[in-house]
Amino acid sequence: MLEYYNYIKSLHLIFVITWFAGLFYIPRLFIYQIEAYQKSEPERTILTKQFKLMTKRLWFIISWPSAVLATGFAIWLLVLMPGWLQAPWMHVKLGFVVLLIGYHLKCHHLYKQLQQDIVKWSSNQMRLWNEGSTLILFSVIFLVIVRDAVNWIYGVIGIFSLAIMLMLGIKIYKRIREKNPEA
Repeated sequence: MLEYYNYIKSLHLIFVITWFAGLFYIPRLFIYQIEAYQKSEPERTILTKQFKLMTKRLWFIISWPSAVLATGFAIWLLVLMPGWLQAPWMHVKLGFVVLLIGYHLKCHHLYKQLQQDIVKWSSNQMRLWNEGSTLILFSVIFLVIVRDAVNWIYGVIGIFSLAIMLMLGIKIYKRIREKNPEA
C-alpha cells in the first residue's frame, strides 16, 4: 500500500487546497450578502437571491466535499504512516485541524442563518472572521514544513504579527470604503 502513498498525499493536498478555497470565498459571499440587505428594493432582493444561490453551490459542491475528501485522505495517510501520530508536530497540526473543522462548522451555521435571512453579524465582523482560515493555513503550512525545527516563541510571535497585520489591513480598508463606497 505504501506504493500509493504519493498519490494519496497528492489527493489530500488537492482537497485541502479546494477546501481552503471554499473557506476563503464563503465569508466573502457572506459579506456581500450582509451588505446587500442594506440596499433598497429591488436591488436587495435580486442580490440576496443571487448570493444565496452562489453560497449554496460553493458550500455543497466545493467546500463540504473537499472537507470530507481532505479528511478521508488524511486518515488514510495516518493509517499508512502510524508513526506520525507519535510526532509532537503532528499533535499540534491535528489541533489546528480541529480548529479548522470548528471554523468550517461555524461557517455552516452562518450559511444556514443567512439562507433564512437571519443577519447577526456586521460586514466588518465578517471581514475579521474571514481571516480565521488564513491564520490556520499559515500555522499548518509552517508547522508541516518546518516540523520539529519550529521555535515556538517565534512561531507564536509570527502568527500574532500576521493577525495584527490582517486586522490593520481590514481597518485601513474600512476607512477607504467609508471615503469611497465603491472601493
